Amino acid sequence: MQFTPRYLVNNLTTIVANDAGFITEYRPVYQRQLKVYKGIDNVLQFRLLNADQKPVTTSVYTPKFVAYDETNTLVIEHDGSIQQLDDSSATRGMFTVTITENDLLNIPSQFLKFNIYLVHNTDNSKTLTYTDSHFDNDATIYVDSGAFPGAKASYSVTTFTEDSGVVGEDDSTWLSESVTAEPAINGNEALHTAAIYSDSYTGDVVVQATLANQITSDTKWADITTISLASPTEPTPVNFNGVFSYVRFKTTANPADKITKILVRN
Repeated sequence: MQFTPRYLVNNLTTIVANDAGFITEYRPVYQRQLKVYKGIDNVLQFRLLNADQKPVTTSVYTPKFVAYDETNTLVIEHDGSIQQLDDSSATRGMFTVTITENDLLNIPSQFLKFNIYLVHNTDNSKTLTYTDSHFDNDATIYVDSGAFPGAKASYSVTTFTEDSGVVGEDDSTWLSESVTAEPAINGNEALHTAAIYSDSYTGDVVVQATLANQITSDTKWADITTISLASPTEPTPVNFNGVFSYVRFKTTANPADKITKILVRN
């Protein structure tokens, strides 16, 4: 039997408040790269010290956490939650900031810069904090998607080509580009989901599939299911099952400017 330990610890960072106006001694470097994970709430804990390395009373302040992406756009902003119970407690100078799952939902894996400043609860004056006693105020936080990778991106079908013996006849149909159905990762009950985004489209959308390994002009396609649309104003979902090599969509009416896209996920 293999034994592997895992650790449940606080993500604690020490910061320095220039509340005395200067820092002249004892210059350890506190700055370290923080890491937060997409798909879960991340609680960051901070300890606030002064120039003498003594905890600062945080009960008179509201800590402000701000994070910026590589274009210096503000992407996260939160108030800190004070943990200090009283001036003599072990939690003096301590506060937490929670980076929520929703905060990171639309942020891809990347490095962010963050700062923390204090707003006095009485006069609203602001005090900047530093990551070390060399007056470095910004620090780095990495957004990691490895712990909870999330759903795979959908394929987007946007191109249709008219297919008819005589272009423009009433019996014309339009065929989309083919999309891999990923047979290697699907079982015998493989579920496929599509969402049809349309605007004033009226007609049928036929899901077609093939078992061919390569797509050519002679590839045989089979109809899997048919969806009839009558100018829907919201995306139309469709689910179908089967192990296929490729899927495509056939429409009975011209989809130009009426079907904006079809999203497919296997």
